[in-house]
Amino acid sequence: MSVIENIKMALSSLRAHKMRSILTMLGIIIGVGSVIAVVAIGQGGEAMLKSQIVGEGNTIELFYMPSDEELQANPNAWLVNPFTPEDIQALEEIPEVSKVVALSSEYTNARYREDVIDASVTGINQAYLDVNGLNVEQGRSFLSADFLAGQRVAVVSHSIQDELFDGESALGQVLYIHSQPVEIAGVLEEPTGIFAFGTNEVYLPWKTWRTVFGQSEYSQVMLQAESADDLRVAGEKATELLNRLHNTDEAYQVMNMEEIAASIGQITTIMTIIIGSIAGVSLLVGGIGVMNIMLVSVTERTREIGIRMSIGATRGQILFQFLVESVTLTLIGGLIGILLGGGAASLVSYFAGWPSLVSFPVIIGGVLFSMIIGIVFGILPANKASRLDPIESLRYE
Repeated sequence: MSVIENIKMALSSLRAHKMRSILTMLGIIIGVGSVIAVVAIGQGGEAMLKSQIVGEGNTIELFYMPSDEELQANPNAWLVNPFTPEDIQALEEIPEVSKVVALSSEYTNARYREDVIDASVTGINQAYLDVNGLNVEQGRSFLSADFLAGQRVAVVSHSIQDELFDGESALGQVLYIHSQPVEIAGVLEEPTGIFAFGTNEVYLPWKTWRTVFGQSEYSQVMLQAESADDLRVAGEKATELLNRLHNTDEAYQVMNMEEIAASIGQITTIMTIIIGSIAGVSLLVGGIGVMNIMLVSVTERTREIGIRMSIGATRGQILFQFLVESVTLTLIGGLIGILLGGGAASLVSYFAGWPSLVSFPVIIGGVLFSMIIGIVFGILPANKASRLDPIESLRYE
């Protein structure tokens, strides 16, 4: 018999016992679907985390790490904003740098009339808008004139509008930051996704922030370049420049976000493998179910096997017939599991706000793994069928 004929016989046998076949495939469907869903969700979450950490637009972040001598001389060196306006001007002169994003943050109280909440207040320069932007839902974002003149305007998060203004429009209202009045010009979009938290945030033009808090240094600086190659050169030149200006020895460094993203990728991969392995236990259970049903099928078809062997079927042909039947059973279950697992991953990713990565290798792996389960757990029943004595089989009732 050819492979096609064996497959047709296998499908005919499955159709003859529909309910039994469906219940047998259920373990394979759940197992393959669980593994596919876990891997797809894990890869999608990893891609989302990497994109948030590395970011877009060819940017790197500079940071300040005081030496042991500096910490001994000033234990509060960690708390000092390490970047001066002169540093920003010097960084802008580096040929490979296209934008210098500078900002400072303070956690303080924000008051509207008698209501007071805690909020993160961030002062940004105009380059911040060019590189990162502010997703304003109501009102407007900052204008160039706001940065140049240090206008007392603010863009606030959606949560501040909800908490201080009871969901009513906050546009045009006066908010007191650190006892200083600012007018709300815009409200940010409400964050979405599983990692979205409604934090209380207030953004001010840098000059306004400096007036409110009486500070003239920046706490964070990011550089943008036209290409990744320029970015590496810009980072090296920037750290060399800052260390020279501040007379420090490698205190100013570049934060390698790609290495951090790679480390996070390794962690998420390990977690995906662990969780996928746990989900794969159901595949073992499903495989045992397949073996059990195939043994029952061999017993039920003992007389059929005797007839086939009496008219010339070899042990190899009988073995192959039952292996094909077992593989067909698990392959159909695997394909259904892949569809359900991919659908579940897409559904979770949709609500979580990250991409669902049901990749082609994962699908091929699911198909091959289903076939392997059929072979491994079908070999014992198939071997039992091929070893039956033809005469005894014909006598079986």
